[in-house]
Amino acid sequence: MTLISFVVPAFRVQGYLRECLDSILDQPFTDLEVIGVDDCSPDDSGEIIDEYAARDQRVRAVRLTENVGLGPARNVGLDRAVGDYVWFLDGDDWLAPGCLPEVAERLRATRPDVLLVDHVRTHWNNTATPSALREVFPEPPGAGTFRLRGRPETLRLLHTAWNRVVRRQFLVDLGLRFEPGWYEDVSFSYPVLMAADRIGVLDRVCVNYRQRRAGAITRTRGDRHFEVFPQWHRVFQLMDRWGPAVDDLRPAVFERMIWHYLIVLGNGQRIAPELRPAFFAQITADYARWLPPGGYSAPDGVEGLKHRLVATGRWRTFSALRAANRARDTARRSARTARRRVTPVARRNARRAREVLLREYYRAELHRPVDPSLAVYAAYWYRGYACNPAAIHEAARRLAPEIRGVWIVRRDRVDTVPPGVEYVVAGTPAYYRVLARARWLVNNVNFPDFVRKRPGSVHLQTHHGTPVKVMGLDQQRYPIGAGQMDFGGLLRRVDRWDYSITSNSFSTQMWDRAYPAAYTTLEVGYPRNDRLVAATADEVLRLRADLGIGLAEQVVLYAPTHREHLPNYRPPFDPDRFLDALGPSGRLLMRSHYFHDRDRRPRPTPERERILDVSAHQRVEDLYLVADVLVTDYSSAMFDYAVLDRPIVVYAPDWEAYRLARGVYFDVTAEPPGAVATTFADLLDLFRTGEARSDAAAKARQQFRARFCALDDGHAAERVVRQVFLGERPERHRAC
Repeated sequence: MTLISFVVPAFRVQGYLRECLDSILDQPFTDLEVIGVDDCSPDDSGEIIDEYAARDQRVRAVRLTENVGLGPARNVGLDRAVGDYVWFLDGDDWLAPGCLPEVAERLRATRPDVLLVDHVRTHWNNTATPSALREVFPEPPGAGTFRLRGRPETLRLLHTAWNRVVRRQFLVDLGLRFEPGWYEDVSFSYPVLMAADRIGVLDRVCVNYRQRRAGAITRTRGDRHFEVFPQWHRVFQLMDRWGPAVDDLRPAVFERMIWHYLIVLGNGQRIAPELRPAFFAQITADYARWLPPGGYSAPDGVEGLKHRLVATGRWRTFSALRAANRARDTARRSARTARRRVTPVARRNARRAREVLLREYYRAELHRPVDPSLAVYAAYWYRGYACNPAAIHEAARRLAPEIRGVWIVRRDRVDTVPPGVEYVVAGTPAYYRVLARARWLVNNVNFPDFVRKRPGSVHLQTHHGTPVKVMGLDQQRYPIGAGQMDFGGLLRRVDRWDYSITSNSFSTQMWDRAYPAAYTTLEVGYPRNDRLVAATADEVLRLRADLGIGLAEQVVLYAPTHREHLPNYRPPFDPDRFLDALGPSGRLLMRSHYFHDRDRRPRPTPERERILDVSAHQRVEDLYLVADVLVTDYSSAMFDYAVLDRPIVVYAPDWEAYRLARGVYFDVTAEPPGAVATTFADLLDLFRTGEARSDAAAKARQQFRARFCALDDGHAAERVVRQVFLGERPERHRAC
């Protein structure tokens, strides 16, 4: 018999679901099953569950044909569970490593109806806030079990389904189900405690409760928060049905109800100002309806005052009290901020005087209307005309010629701008003017922090590669690789995005967790790869001729990535020995990462004419087209080059160190796009023996292409322009 059945509903959690499932399946405990319920999620949550079910027999996938909501989705999983106990874990949360053996030991030793486990709230900045367990139980409750009337303070623990492991037959006998609608935990968690004969508490953090910046109902404003009322009504209706057996619990449950209502009302991210009077009125009505005959123990201080105002229906006084408290808190925060911002006058030097004036000019331009036909483009911190923004700009000129496109470039990169393309130089008055007034702002990195998100403007983040290395907030777990990154500043920049382009489902999932915000994802393929699909044989021949490459030469492009944590690191690579392995017809192109701010003249090395340094070549797509083979390590180049369906070799001499220090999203040595070498000697052997082009390498490449390149059909830029610039509705890929 299975001990624990995990029920994991999934809806719009593709960025977190793998971490959730891995946290269960990687535990040093196997007497479990996982029932993943895809609640007709519009993202790839269902596909992720299917993937795990295909490789682990402990996972069962359930795909719903319509979206039913969290509560009914949990019921679907409960109906399929076979374990002695059931644990409802949300798809964006995850278990603490190594917790299950302790949970299992307690379940087997005490056989509780309900086992409550501890949790922490985990925040975007990688910090954790403890639960109220230690406040509720100053003295650890021990390993014994109890009934709720013996420890009524248990009701003060967070009322969720995921912090309690429940005996399945107990639920079946009780006939308790999750109700539809928001706040479904209320009408489940409190009745479970009231009905249980044996309640246990495990003083061990088992659940990481993710505090999402976007997508959670606790951060969604709207009238659906009124659904909290019928959920609490169900609790009291159950108590009415159960009669005198639970009458002594009514005062404590009533206090929890009023406490919860006030929490929801006081959260400005849930109840809009115009809805608050009606919400307060409903609290007053429920107070009168469900007040226990003998009263209840109201809290002291300000919280007690709130209860009294609710009891008497005094909304205006309640609202004034709330405003006064908020003003006091704001004043305290402002005072702290002012103290932090005190800057010595000496730091205001002449070097910054011009920048200060230009920023004032920018702020003045913000008061002028947004230019409805202006689109501003940039790439790689103004390093020139390149990447996805360049492809989108070219498509917009063709499909929306009425839109004026202006590029921002550094002064030393002006010559990268093609003839006929309008541009401004970064740091000039014209630069600040277009940034202030553009309707569309397109970039493959973030614009500077001073750039304001204006009403009516649209920020399009194109990114510049499918990620191998961890990015965004995920870098917090790898402080060596993250360096001094300001994650709070990063999130402020991400909050400006309206759209985020991804080239495949994998990228969408990773960006969801790395950059959590309210933007719309455009999973359309990479615009910069359109050229790879559309290039003709004549164009490839012309590009080879421009670089001095003969028709019979076999070209290998070597393009390693940058190690932010090891800026002086260079992989062990001897170009001359490598060229010898290629043979007399071989030609080697070497390209450094753009972070190295390259010498911009393509040139042969003095030692060998068949070795060409192409680090400065402006359009990397040209190099992909002329190359017959790509050699790289952890660079996103592999995903773009795979579009061409040509051999790729992963040369990863520092894989283990890189994985541990920088962090990666998947193992490129286990799921590569071709042959793999971890030493330079192995790399040479791959080319000497022909293994770089073997059938096994080709098979790996086809699997890689199916996973990452399916959307690169030559029309990605067009899809972006039609949706973002022309307002056309995207094609629907899922039906529920």
